[in-house]
Amino acid sequence: MTVEEKPRTTLGEVLAIGEFRALWLAHTLSLVGDQVARVALAVLVYGRTGSVSLTALTYALTLVPALVSGPLLGGLADRYPRRRVMIAADVVRAVLMLAMAVPGLPLPAIGVLLVPVVMLNAPFNAARLATLSDVLPGDRYAVGLGITHTTQQAIQLLGFGGGGLLVAALGPNVALLLDAATFAGCALVLRAFVRHRPAAATGKAPSRTTLGGIRTLWSDRRLRYYASLSWLYSFFVVPEALAAPYTAAIGQDAAAVGVFMAADPVCSAVGTLLITRLLPPERRARLMVPLAVLTGVPLVLFAWLPGMPASLVLLGLTGLLSSYMVVAHALLFRAAPEEQRGQIIAVGSAGLVGGQGLGVLAGGVLGDLIGPHLAIAGCAAVGIAMAVLITVSGKGGAR
Repeated sequence: MTVEEKPRTTLGEVLAIGEFRALWLAHTLSLVGDQVARVALAVLVYGRTGSVSLTALTYALTLVPALVSGPLLGGLADRYPRRRVMIAADVVRAVLMLAMAVPGLPLPAIGVLLVPVVMLNAPFNAARLATLSDVLPGDRYAVGLGITHTTQQAIQLLGFGGGGLLVAALGPNVALLLDAATFAGCALVLRAFVRHRPAAATGKAPSRTTLGGIRTLWSDRRLRYYASLSWLYSFFVVPEALAAPYTAAIGQDAAAVGVFMAADPVCSAVGTLLITRLLPPERRARLMVPLAVLTGVPLVLFAWLPGMPASLVLLGLTGLLSSYMVVAHALLFRAAPEEQRGQIIAVGSAGLVGGQGLGVLAGGVLGDLIGPHLAIAGCAAVGIAMAVLITVSGKGGAR
């Protein structure tokens, strides 16, 4: 066996680690609760107001605050013990969700309570991912990220449907109570099965400033390179936003929208498992850039307005190729200085969320101007060009 062909880390090796299982379970509980809460809030707001715009605004409040909270609160995961940060975030969110579940609570009050619930996702996830890097040394970290990513995709696919059934059966207020229970359960799991570690940042570290992580990420060539590659996905998420108009344009009914939207995440989950399970770390790193460049290629073919079967195949290919993101994320987190790792993670995640929001917005505007099929193809073409530009300008940055 050569130096370049190190043994692959197996799923069993990662799953055998008790602290990883605890972090995975806590994250899963949090995701399930969040999905149910999104459905419950949509039902609650629409049921009271009958307003589509207010319902959409409420859904936006479950995402948009993350753009601010990443850079602003991510540093907490470095300044304080990370297990303490996660538990504190869960306890506060459980209390806030309990308050939101009070029957008859005015909608403006629900909105005010919802914002800090969403903002606390940033320090929680920064602390979780930074702790994961301690629990899973070396290549185990990438495999652990792959397991987590696959679980997240599965919950996203099943969560809205299952959440809808749950809300229909129990009512939105009880569903919000269940979300509060998932946060409480998450805190208990972390308290019982994840060991205490001291704070990573000591003394007067850059991570104590709000913009410290942004400055570090942008000034370090390697960090900027890995982050830029992961943010590329903003150009390839456009089909999700244009699913309804595109399927209508090819003569499909509303039932096809869900199938269209599911093709990418399903294949992304499969691709993530394949790349982390079958390939050793060195091969993954070598494939990262080719996969990033190729991810948008199937979407360019949407310019010819393919029918439903061909569209699903193209979306599936994009999902498989987008598995490069788990490699970029793992390399980014590993390259981050320990005393700022939490904030780097938070900034990287905020950039990914914000970029996808801008990509969806741009795709919507283009869809109105030139049609959904050309908007999907045009954004993908720009993404491919950006992938090449990042690769050329960042050559050597990963060394």
